[in-house]
Amino acid sequence: MARPSRPPGFDMTYRPERRISFGPPLKERYPSLAYLGFALLLTGVILYGQHMATSGSWLFRYVVEGDRQRMIPSSVCAIILCTSAFAAVLREQMRGVIVHPDGLELRELFGFGFPRVRRLAWSQIDRVAVPSPEARQAALKEGKSKGIRLDLWDGSRAWLPEVGDLMALAVVLERVALARAIPIEGGTGLLDDLGNPLEEG
Repeated sequence: MARPSRPPGFDMTYRPERRISFGPPLKERYPSLAYLGFALLLTGVILYGQHMATSGSWLFRYVVEGDRQRMIPSSVCAIILCTSAFAAVLREQMRGVIVHPDGLELRELFGFGFPRVRRLAWSQIDRVAVPSPEARQAALKEGKSKGIRLDLWDGSRAWLPEVGDLMALAVVLERVALARAIPIEGGTGLLDDLGNPLEEG
């Protein structure tokens, strides 16, 4: 299917000026954030028991005196716990979509936390399918997630990972698609100009 003629003042070599990152939704980061909160709370209790609790208190006896019978001291356990919690939070930040001058980066996590990064150049994208607000609301009511789809030059399709600010990502992609004469299916209905989507606001 032939692409529509490009808007006046834009050409097929259009390149955004800077990168914009779209991270995963907050609901998907809750487990790692809760784990980090638990780790920090437990570490605070251990530090309090070691340095501030009175020698006759149950906390001092459990933390300090109890270390005599433990194979691993409580302070070492706190360090391990905090390190793993921070690693879990950082791992979650590896997911999402990055829009940059040359194209897109799709970042996902698989089993055991292994990341996968897929890079797509703008020239590889033949169509951008953006769910309308009505279609997204209908999908959410059915307990489904309706995201952004890319139809690629080789006939395959790529679904963008779910991000926290889907509407902002959709608007950026719409602007780039219009500037590069890439057909758009659906749309947000929020686009009112063809300004540079990645310019400083």
